[in-house]
Amino acid sequence: MKKIIYIILVISMASCGVTSHQLKTTVYETGENGNALKIISDFQIDDNKVLITINPNQTFQTITGFGGAFTESSAYLLYRLSPEKRKLILDAYFGENGANYSLTRTHINSCDFSLKHYAYDMVEDDKNLDHFSIDEDKKNNLIPMILEAKSYSKKGFKIIASPWTSPPWMKDNKKWVGGKLLPEYYDTWALYFSKYIDAYKNEGIDIWGLTVENEPHGNGGNWESMLYTPQEMTNFVQKHLGPKLEKEGKSEIKILGYDQNRAGLKEWVDEMFKDEVTSKYFAGTAIHWYESTYDYFPEALQYAHNKAPNKYLIQTEACVDSEIPHWNDDAWYWKKEATDWGWDWASEKEKYLHPKYAPVNRYATDIIGCLNNWVDGWVDWNMVLDKQGGPNWFKNWCIAPIIVDPNSDEVYFTPLYFTMAHFSKFMRPGGIKIGCTINHSEIMTTAVKNPDGTIALVIFNPTEKKKTLEIHCYNHKKTISINAKALQTVVIKS
Repeated sequence: MKKIIYIILVISMASCGVTSHQLKTTVYETGENGNALKIISDFQIDDNKVLITINPNQTFQTITGFGGAFTESSAYLLYRLSPEKRKLILDAYFGENGANYSLTRTHINSCDFSLKHYAYDMVEDDKNLDHFSIDEDKKNNLIPMILEAKSYSKKGFKIIASPWTSPPWMKDNKKWVGGKLLPEYYDTWALYFSKYIDAYKNEGIDIWGLTVENEPHGNGGNWESMLYTPQEMTNFVQKHLGPKLEKEGKSEIKILGYDQNRAGLKEWVDEMFKDEVTSKYFAGTAIHWYESTYDYFPEALQYAHNKAPNKYLIQTEACVDSEIPHWNDDAWYWKKEATDWGWDWASEKEKYLHPKYAPVNRYATDIIGCLNNWVDGWVDWNMVLDKQGGPNWFKNWCIAPIIVDPNSDEVYFTPLYFTMAHFSKFMRPGGIKIGCTINHSEIMTTAVKNPDGTIALVIFNPTEKKKTLEIHCYNHKKTISINAKALQTVVIKS
């Protein structure tokens, strides 16, 4: 009997049930009050405490990383700025004292955030891709941007590359927008991926992963796209892309399927991971967030994880879209004034999914919601845009965490930059999502135990009131407070 009591006591202490000592913590806060990753040490405490319980023994997914995308638009703007301002931005994204991005994305061929249409081989019916060249990515500064970012990143970062379309000559409609890849070019398109990986490696850039196609449902026929059904994409990966990379010794490249909104996840993962044969070459699933401004679709994320529990589940694109950035106006990013594409274009039955929203709330809620539902990586869209929300050949204006005015050589770090940094800076690759509960219906929280043993606890308080928080973990506790409309990262040292 004594032995049983002792075991119960040990388990209770390990799961943070006993709270006799103070936790060692550093608290960083970003808020509507102007705090921007500010270290907070003076807390106003009251008796109405919100309880947060962390259980390091309850483990979930391994973190792949957080970051943003290298696009031609961002590269174009960076190299119009002075070297000092370019350094400021790249160090802020990739330096250890900045956001320390660890997972990124870029585009294969052009995308909507390019200045024009282009592909790496525009010679008709060049099935062997004898004319393949990435020179355009050198001239448009995309490759220089990536290489310079590497120089600021002490531990490096992973890159996921995504095509918006093949060259038009490979498609049934011979256009940049829409259409399908012709079956006679399946092998050529697989070779295209392989040549891209080799060409970038020759420039000193390793590609970590690929998505098969950005938004295979299309984008309403607006900008570069190529359509797949779940069956068509699975067939292409199973019989062409996967075997090609395997044959050429590139099996370490992670192939991610789907790469569109979460509401469509079920039919895709059902096909991709139907059996061992179909799932052999898929390393995981890529998703976007554009289906709603507030719903992070936990049921769909849970379903995707349960269908392929040992595969990656990575959010590869998100942004405040259909908006022109607000310049040097931090308050706007905390108010429910932004609208998205669905505000204008969603069907009447889906309008409710696209209300006005606060941009910071949307980012914080989605990232926390994703982490709490098995997502292991979260990648923002453009790293840098201008005051118009471009440049963008389609004039599809969006907002980036950093906005610049190249004419005056000015840089604006929006609250979205600091929101991203609350996760990317403190939740590191190889960390483990751990158990974390809160007894409050409006405040959100999540926690990751990092490889160095620290725990990064993120708390989001979207309410109008300051809250007292009592954190329980490691047989210790800590009482702090969080301001109204604020995001905190609490770094806990064991």
